[in-house]
Amino acid sequence: MAVFLDSVEQCVDQILAQVGKDLVVGAPLGLGKPVQLLNALYHRACNDPSISLRILTALSLERPEEGHDIEARLAGPIIERLFGDYESLAYMADLRANTLPPNITVSELYFKAGAMKGIASAQQNYISSNYTHIARDMVAAGMNVVLQLVAQDEHQRDKLSLSCNPDTAIDVLDQLQRERRGTFVAAAQVHPDLPFMGNDALVSADRFDVVVRNPDYDKALFAVPNAAVPERDYAAALHASSLIVDGGTLQIGIGSLGDAVAQACVLRHNDNDRYRDLLKALGNEAASSENGVSPFQKGLYASTEMFVYGMLVMMERGIIKRQVFDSLPLQQALNQGDISPRVDSRFYEWGLASGFIPPALDSASLTELKRWGVVPEGLSLFPTGKLGLGEQQLENRLDKPAVRDALLSAVDCAELCGGAVLHGGFFLGPRVFYKRLREMPDDQRALINMTSVLRTNQLLQDAPLYTAQRQQARFINTGMMVTLSGAVTSDALEDGTVISGVGGQYNFVAMAHDLPGAKSILCIRATRGEGDELRSNIIPSYGHTTIPRHLRDIVVTEYGVADLRGQTDAEVIKRLLAVADARFQSELMEHAKSTGKLERDYTLPTRCANNTPAALAAALDDARSEGYLPDYPFGTELTEREQTLAASLRRIKALSDEPTKFVGSIFRALLHQADAGEAEPFLQRIQLEHPETTREFLIQQLLLLDLEERGVLQAV
Repeated sequence: MAVFLDSVEQCVDQILAQVGKDLVVGAPLGLGKPVQLLNALYHRACNDPSISLRILTALSLERPEEGHDIEARLAGPIIERLFGDYESLAYMADLRANTLPPNITVSELYFKAGAMKGIASAQQNYISSNYTHIARDMVAAGMNVVLQLVAQDEHQRDKLSLSCNPDTAIDVLDQLQRERRGTFVAAAQVHPDLPFMGNDALVSADRFDVVVRNPDYDKALFAVPNAAVPERDYAAALHASSLIVDGGTLQIGIGSLGDAVAQACVLRHNDNDRYRDLLKALGNEAASSENGVSPFQKGLYASTEMFVYGMLVMMERGIIKRQVFDSLPLQQALNQGDISPRVDSRFYEWGLASGFIPPALDSASLTELKRWGVVPEGLSLFPTGKLGLGEQQLENRLDKPAVRDALLSAVDCAELCGGAVLHGGFFLGPRVFYKRLREMPDDQRALINMTSVLRTNQLLQDAPLYTAQRQQARFINTGMMVTLSGAVTSDALEDGTVISGVGGQYNFVAMAHDLPGAKSILCIRATRGEGDELRSNIIPSYGHTTIPRHLRDIVVTEYGVADLRGQTDAEVIKRLLAVADARFQSELMEHAKSTGKLERDYTLPTRCANNTPAALAAALDDARSEGYLPDYPFGTELTEREQTLAASLRRIKALSDEPTKFVGSIFRALLHQADAGEAEPFLQRIQLEHPETTREFLIQQLLLLDLEERGVLQAV
């Protein structure tokens, strides 16, 4: 039986009493960490060198730094507003400062992108593992303490919800219970703002040894603000969205690209003519197809490691709506069109003919058919063998028309129950995301099944069923670079520096090759850097790969789609050159020719010479200004003035990487004069109305010039 406590210190006492001072603690990725409990363990080990503490986790979230000077003036109030009283993970400051006590180590399996570059301890203790293997590897590492943030419903005190992170918790608890029962402690901390998710995320409170609940610990949940979507991410997303099949399956990840793909799908669904116009402007041939990029009439089913806010928006807009069912015959019949989700006479005819509905019910088949809503919830089975329906007694013969008609009348052609439109491993996003999940009607939230990554990221648990559910799957993820052979690096640099982690990417790519009709779509920005630091992300070769060349599939850049599956090496190179930035095509092509991988007389099609940022701007700028491709497609907690200032400061920062443009802009800025009255609120927001240094003065003038050129301010 779970012990309920109101103190994390008491919980730490119980953990030490039960498993001793050699602690190997597993905590979930991202939001699911019980911060106060984890901090209490950390502080106890800091104060007691006889305790050995190893923390195994992933994606340790940190309150953003405010930056310096002007950036800090803009960011400080925003960060305070967004994060409020969020309590930081105590070990992160010491990890960054390289001051972790010698009795404590932290091993992560996934970093926030780029967050741990140059942090020696983090790099040395990083564990590279497919996300489907994390539970296995954590248990093998000797994990004897499991920590989890959970939700609790006042009406179900004996139940807890794993909520945002059943991804590995389900499997960790199951494996430890099977293999090391009585040698580990599972401790949960309740947070009232965490959405109470049912289905597979719902567990008995007794799955935990200790449950802590105390209002004093109810600090703000970590929320990831929506990122602004740059133009080139929209271009890549539009291309990627043209590959999504109505009636199919979708997986996307977090960040600006995930938001861009979701917005592209919304546009495709709600304003298909405008969507096709944008594809045409980008040179995407799908714009002219009859049905390939039509609105989503059948809708999509989402099977995704990460449930992102954009997917919730897609549910609300009627795009993610295709229900799947954990019954192979039922799912196959739906796929084949033998039945519809409506329980009617056609459904009963199929059910009786296929054996899904037996001619006579027993208790097991009655329970199963109620699960799917095929028979009314009030139907009962008498000891005599008769069926009871309200005041009626019916013969237990569903193959008789009178009995069938009575049951159909009771269900009144309702749709099947027990389906899901989304299976997800974990969720993380903005505050509004959590709020809307909490406030969703129960029947809508029931369509979301937060579950194990062993289900979402692979097929092994039930390949026939998952194959039937994941029709025409499109797994859309991001990479950093792609070689001319089609190998992709997404998680680390050539020298071994880990940028993020493998996560589920390899699994989704491999699964795309296993599933009939499925495709892996890896989106890669064609370039990185600015000015003298501009580099191509399509490169001749690289010393580290996340996705090997033999699993190459579809690569998308802002300049188009390169379908690489099953192609010769020479054709792969040609297709990648066609979506490369025009400024790097010649040297890439020459390299391929010099190594004998491309014929000497090959020339690129003339259309590829238009792969430039200027061409993207010409194709998309009108849609941006008209609101079809907004900076923040799903809203932001920044005020309009803050959004405007953030965009201008980003442009000014980019200018500093291009000296020639920077000097020219300075001259123009010094010669212009903006309306002082209109400018004052912007300058006041970042305390720049009275610059104190030459640098501040130049930034002020560049800011006013940028605001004027964007039409925010009037020139005088």
